[in-house]
Amino acid sequence: MPDIKIMLIDDHQIVRDGIKVLLESLENVSVIGEASNVPELLEKLKSVQPDIIVTDISMPDISGIELTKIINEDKKYQNIKILILSMYTNEDFVFNAIKAGAKGYLPKNTTRKELFEAVNTIYNGEEYFSESISNIILKSYIKKAKTDENNEKKEALSIREIEILRLFAQGTTNQEIADKLFISIRTVESHKNHIMQKLALKTTVDLIKFAIKNKIVEI
Repeated sequence: MPDIKIMLIDDHQIVRDGIKVLLESLENVSVIGEASNVPELLEKLKSVQPDIIVTDISMPDISGIELTKIINEDKKYQNIKILILSMYTNEDFVFNAIKAGAKGYLPKNTTRKELFEAVNTIYNGEEYFSESISNIILKSYIKKAKTDENNEKKEALSIREIEILRLFAQGTTNQEIADKLFISIRTVESHKNHIMQKLALKTTVDLIKFAIKNKIVEI
């Protein structure tokens, strides 16, 4: 198996030195270059191209995410893959890196074993995300799925039902809603029952929570 050629980019020499030692201790891995910033890296890519670029996100000029975009949008770099190795692991950084085209994402406290697995996985054409990063992605997906479900339920309500739900969540009584909308109390109660059924809610507290969560009413 040929060596996996890697280039490092990080604006801290001591960090690059540590990562380089770790990478070169891995089987079939060769660090063929390093840079402290993106312009320096792009200049070096004119003469040699790695299989994988291992980059931090935070750098003084162009971020690792912007570098990822540059590499993925330029055909002359089409065979280069990006592995993010960063202390920044919040949702925005992770998803922006994925959107930019990163093939992997690891926190900087990753183990030698996981770094080895990530490098080999990415080299073989697959994506690799550490367990902690995968959990961030999963939680975001679940949150989005719940939001989409709530939006679908909200869209199922008629304009009149949303109006009644808003008034109810504001603490308006059935009689006050009836007077305000020029309808009978019985009609108000009927609308509320339909709203509960459409939203699959069981209590008035759940109804108020739904209205607040979906910004039908402000608190």
